[in-house]
Amino acid sequence: MTRTQLPIYIIDAFTKELFKGNQAAVMPLNSWLSESMMQSIASENNLSETAFFVKNEEGIYEIRWFSPLKEIDFCGHATLASAYVIFNYLGAKGTIRFWAKAVGTIDVNERERGLIEMSFPNRAPEKLSEVPEALKTGLSITPLEFHKNQQAYFAVYASEEDVKKVVPDLEKLKTLGPLDVVVTAPSKTYDFASRYFWPANGGVEDPVTGSIHAGLAPFWAKRLGKTELIALQASARSGVLYCRVSEERIFISGNCVEYLKGSVTLND
Repeated sequence: MTRTQLPIYIIDAFTKELFKGNQAAVMPLNSWLSESMMQSIASENNLSETAFFVKNEEGIYEIRWFSPLKEIDFCGHATLASAYVIFNYLGAKGTIRFWAKAVGTIDVNERERGLIEMSFPNRAPEKLSEVPEALKTGLSITPLEFHKNQQAYFAVYASEEDVKKVVPDLEKLKTLGPLDVVVTAPSKTYDFASRYFWPANGGVEDPVTGSIHAGLAPFWAKRLGKTELIALQASARSGVLYCRVSEERIFISGNCVEYLKGSVTLND
């Protein structure tokens, strides 16, 4: 039996503080592992996501994301963490490009103050005409309105305090899968706040969800009449996201902090 050592990094994304933001495991690969192996590694890591990427012949990083339960179509914080690893450990500078099947190309740029900016497709939600019963009754505080995009249902509240206090009925919200649920409201300190529940796809509450801000940012940009916004994800770990909205693309920026650099041992 031979053993293979693969590099692994654990990065706290969307934060300047260790133990805040959202943890992502990042594993650069020379070639793809089997799906079952990547899922096993992600389950073993037991973080919101583990990102795997392979640099192709065109210099583009093909990326895939796995929660402990399943492969995920789109993950912002693990993309941010992967870019941090590429810029800080793999020799790239300035601009890189990811590609993922569900979202296409994601251009990533180094910015000032240690920020890394990602370009996402605009995934603005639309107002729901019919609200699923599990969504109406699955949150302890009744929202003002409901919206939906490709990823999640949006429950809109009047205040950040409601967002922080709401308690999800996870069994009811699980029945809404494959869609997740984001709760959101204006913020006194930031432009808007949110929390993200995903019992059908990964866990109870995601600490910071970069991908959903491709929908939250255009939603609040229209409501607040501005194209540059600062967002708080008000989970227990919390995180801050800097958002810039254009018609076609949503630009999400954040900081990262390294927690761990090591290796994974696999038996061949």
